[in-house]
Amino acid sequence: MPEPRAMNLRFPDPEQRAAIAAAAKQEGVSMQEYILSAAYARATAVEQRFLDGIKESMARSSEAFAAEPSSVDATVDRRAAGQQARGHTA
Repeated sequence: MPEPRAMNLRFPDPEQRAAIAAAAKQEGVSMQEYILSAAYARATAVEQRFLDGIKESMARSSEAFAAEPSSVDATVDRRAAGQQARGHTA
């Protein structure tokens, strides 16, 4: 198993590097840890927005199905009436 390597922390913009270094120092962590923590926070925020959207969509779908009579799971009486209407005996 290969040894873990350090992140390449080269930044084309020296001001950006200085800002990140200052923020990491203020937090009391290495630049690598600061960057990884920020990336994790961003990823989990995106994931949470996605999950919230799914929950909202499921709620809307549930409300829509509750508002309409179901044609998928007809009661025994409705199925029998449907069969009789089509000329089948129940």
